[in-house]
Amino acid sequence: MRDHDTLAPPVHEHITDAVKTPSLVRLTPNVVLIRFETLKVYAALGAVRHLLDTGVIRPGQTVVDSSSGIYALALAMACHRYGLRCHIVASTTVNDTMLAQLEILGVTVDRMPPSDDLRLDQDRRVARVRELLARDPGLHWMRQYHDPVHHLGYAELADLLRRALPGETLTVVGSVGTGASTGGLATALRAHDPDVRLVGVQPFGSVTFGSERFADPDAMIAGIGSAIHFDNVRHELYDRVHWLDFQHAMAATVGLLRDHAVFAGLSTGASHLVAAWEAKRAGDRTHVVIGADTGHRYTERVFARHREALDPALLAPVEIASLDELTPPWAAMEWARRPRRPVLPVQERRVDHPRLVQ
Repeated sequence: MRDHDTLAPPVHEHITDAVKTPSLVRLTPNVVLIRFETLKVYAALGAVRHLLDTGVIRPGQTVVDSSSGIYALALAMACHRYGLRCHIVASTTVNDTMLAQLEILGVTVDRMPPSDDLRLDQDRRVARVRELLARDPGLHWMRQYHDPVHHLGYAELADLLRRALPGETLTVVGSVGTGASTGGLATALRAHDPDVRLVGVQPFGSVTFGSERFADPDAMIAGIGSAIHFDNVRHELYDRVHWLDFQHAMAATVGLLRDHAVFAGLSTGASHLVAAWEAKRAGDRTHVVIGADTGHRYTERVFARHREALDPALLAPVEIASLDELTPPWAAMEWARRPRRPVLPVQERRVDHPRLVQ
C-alpha cells in the first residue's frame, strides 16, 4: 500500500473517544482479542450521556459511585468530558497510580481502609455511598453494579464488531464482573444475530454464579466476580460459564504475553484461556475475547511471578452438569441461558494452591 493510500487516523474531540477505541487482534484463526486500555469507558460514557439526555442529571451536578478501579477512572473521564463533578468511594484495591489520576481529574476520593476481605470492602463502600446520599440528596448514585443504563454504551462496540468481522458467527468470551460489558455486548449483537453465544468467566468465591462456598486466598475477585449480588448480571444471557482459580488465571495471563506479546490484565488472560479451549471445540465460530484493561495493575502479583506460572497448554477444565459438582481449579458448565436461581449456603471450602519452586 502506498503512503498516500493510508487512511489518516481520526482527530478526537476528547480523550475518551481515543481511549474507548479498541485494537482487534486475531490471535488464532478463530480467536480475536478486543484489547482496551480501559473497557469501562463505554459503560461510563453511555450511562452519563443517557442520564444527561433524559434529564436525570444536569451539567455541574455531582455523581457518586463505588469502584475497585477502572470504572472509577472511566467515570472520572466521562465527567471531565460532560462537565460533571465526581465522587468515588474507592476499594482498598485501588493503587496509588489510579488514585493520583483521579485526584488530578478533580475527583473527590474516599479510600477504604486496607482489608483482605473483599466482601467487607464492598459492604463498606456501599455503606459509605448511602451515608453520602443521606447527607446530600442532590448527589446522583451511578449504581454501576445495578443500573441497566450501564449496558447501553456497548451497542456502539457491537456495531464496531459487526463491521470488523462481517459474516463471522460469534461467541463472546469475557469475565462477568458487573455483567454490563458481556451482557450489553451480547444483547446488542443478538439483535442482529440471535445465534451469538456468550461465555462468562468467574473466579471461585464469587456469588454471581454460585461459587461462594469456595475461598481462593489469592483470587482477585474485583472485575471478574463479586462477593455481593449484582442486578446488572442477567444470568439468562449466558450459554456457558467457566470458573478458574488464581493459578490458572495467572498462567493464562503470563501465557498471553509470552505467546502473543499482549500485556493485559488478569481477566483478559483468564478469558483467553477459556476462549482457546472453546475454540478448539467449535472451529466454525469466531471467539471474541474481551480484553478489559492493560496489565499494569498486575505487575507485582502476576507478571513478577512469571517463573511460577503453569503451562496453559497443560490445563483443562472439568465439565460439570450442576453447581453441586463445582470444584477447583477449573470447571465448565452449560448454563443454557437459565435465569438466576438461589443457591443454598454450604460450608465454605478453601482452594489450596500448590506453591511452585522457581
